[in-house]
Amino acid sequence: MPYETRPGDPVWTDIYTTDPEAAIAFYGELLGWTAEIAPEHGNYITFRKDGKAVAGGVASDGSGPSQWTVYLASPDAEATAQAVTAAGGMTAVPVTEVGDLGKFAVFGDNGGVGIGVWESGTMTGFESRGIAGGGHWEDHVGAPSWFELHTRGYDDALKFYTEVFGWQDPFTISDIPEFRYTTIHSTTPMLGGVMDSTNFLPPGVPGYWRVYFGAEDVDASVRRVVELGGSVISPPEDTPYGRLAAVADPTGVPFSLGGNKS
Repeated sequence: MPYETRPGDPVWTDIYTTDPEAAIAFYGELLGWTAEIAPEHGNYITFRKDGKAVAGGVASDGSGPSQWTVYLASPDAEATAQAVTAAGGMTAVPVTEVGDLGKFAVFGDNGGVGIGVWESGTMTGFESRGIAGGGHWEDHVGAPSWFELHTRGYDDALKFYTEVFGWQDPFTISDIPEFRYTTIHSTTPMLGGVMDSTNFLPPGVPGYWRVYFGAEDVDASVRRVVELGGSVISPPEDTPYGRLAAVADPTGVPFSLGGNKS
C-alpha cells in the first residue's frame, strides 16, 4: 500500500553546490543517478534513479555553504514560514512559487540549522525512497532513505519541529545521557529522526541535517567515494540501525551511506 505523506515528512532533498557538473558526475558514478537540467527553472537539476526522481541540485551563488538541504512537507508554506518566525527561527529563502510544481522556502530552525519546506503542486516529492527501520534497509539502493538532525538543542528542536511542521507522533528511541534520539514517527516508515549531538559535535561545528543514501554494499561504496575524489568522515561500521558510514563528495559536501549489515 503506498505511503501517504504527512505534514513534516521529508519529501525532497537537493544539493547546493559550487560545481554542478562535478556533482552530476560524482553522484552518477556512485549512486547510479542520471540528471536532467531545467533551463526554465534556473538550470535546476533533477537526479533520477531508474527513471524516478530522487534528489535535486542547484548551482551555488556563493551566498551560503555547499550542502544537502532537506525539505519537509507542508500543506501551506506561507503558514509554515509564519510559524518558523513565531517559534524562534528565521527565513533564509522566502516562500517561492515554482510554476505549478509547488512552493518552497528555506529556514533556519531555532538552533540555526537550515531546513527547507515544500508545498506540493504537481510535484509531490520523491518518486523513489528507501525505507530504513529496525536495522533493515528496503528498496534503498541509490535512494534517499533516512534524514537526521544533529543538534545541541535537542529538546528545543523537538518542540520546534512539532510546533512548526506538525510532527504528530514522534517516538523516543533512547533518552539516556549517552544517546538521546527521537524518530519523526512512531510507526514504519519512520523516515528520520533527531539526535542529541551535544557530546559529538566538535567545538565550533554547527548542527546539521544529514541525508543517508542507500548502498547495496556500504564498504564498496565508501571505497568508490575515495576513488571518485571524495573523502571519508566516519568509516563503515555495523550499528543496531544497519551498516553506516559518513563521507563527503569531492567538493566537501557531507552525506551518509547506509545499508544492511555485512
